[in-house]
Amino acid sequence: MKLITRTQLGWPASAAPTQTSTKGVKVHYEGTGVSAALLKDHAKCLVEWQAIRKSHLANPTEHYADIAYNYGACPHGYLLEGRGIGKRTGADGNQPLNVAHYAIVGLVGDEGLTEPTDAMLGAIRNGIELLRQHGAGDEIKGHRDGYATECPGGPLYAWVKKGAPRPKGTEPATPPAKTYEPFPGASWFSVGRTSPIVGRMHDRLVAEGCGKYQSSANKNTIGSGDVASYEAWQRKLKYTGSAAT
Repeated sequence: MKLITRTQLGWPASAAPTQTSTKGVKVHYEGTGVSAALLKDHAKCLVEWQAIRKSHLANPTEHYADIAYNYGACPHGYLLEGRGIGKRTGADGNQPLNVAHYAIVGLVGDEGLTEPTDAMLGAIRNGIELLRQHGAGDEIKGHRDGYATECPGGPLYAWVKKGAPRPKGTEPATPPAKTYEPFPGASWFSVGRTSPIVGRMHDRLVAEGCGKYQSSANKNTIGSGDVASYEAWQRKLKYTGSAAT
């Protein structure tokens, strides 16, 4: 993910209200003309993002606490932090709608730059998935869903209606496979070893939902149930194959 943070933009912490969960995310566009020059110069995207925040803060009718959106997405695939994680949007039309969904805007409009690039769609998906990791539900909607507006424009809304699929080539990098590193004292862990520590481990594995024990008799002595339960714990941590055993 190519993320540009508020700190990098020179913005202070957002003064927007806290909103820790929503039904999902709504997708927006700018609703005005957007220069196609953004396609060739990423610096112009940052100027555009700064200008959006400035115009929102200067709006005497809406009284925005900050830029209205949680995130923006530029045609070069950058996710631009707006209000960010855990903040109520100001973009969805009214307070009930703002409470229901976070907001991500693609830097496209109704004139000039009107078609989102694949990189922009990938950045919007990155923003959706980031917000889902921090309280957003599964819904993906357009601004016009529930509010009388043309937003997010024809091309973006058609993509939303398809389920907002991630374009090929914008998939996040696959993290390297986890490799097992023995914990200190791993050589001590052998079948037949008896210690109160083993009983404590038994109880913790059960509490974590990883208990594979047939009974709790002799739980202070390492047996096949401990081996199987510890493997279940390793798999819960995403270890696979021999790394889980």
